[in-house]
Amino acid sequence: MNTLGEKIRLLRRQKGWSQQDAAKRLDISIPAFSKIETGFTDVNISRINQISKLFNLTAVQLLSSSDTEEIKECVNEIDTITQKLQQRDDEIIELQKKVIDLYEQLYNDSDT
Repeated sequence: MNTLGEKIRLLRRQKGWSQQDAAKRLDISIPAFSKIETGFTDVNISRINQISKLFNLTAVQLLSSSDTEEIKECVNEIDTITQKLQQRDDEIIELQKKVIDLYEQLYNDSDT
């Protein structure tokens, strides 16, 4: 993966967007966007301007590799937080199931 494609992928993930979300915002197909991220297609200046505007950057900022590590750190942090949130959601669902089971037990016990 080339540096520009990697940076675009990181920026997209930082926003929490899927490739479909980003492609829709750029008005291109998902495969076309995927090729940009993986570096399988060259990006012309018009597309660079469009992508930089999407992420509220200048073209120079988008093409600069100096802040890629910082973006990676942010994305990693977002991924970690997302995983923790998913774990909490799973815990909440399990607790809700237990509460429902207890209500059912109470309801059944009151019938007898």
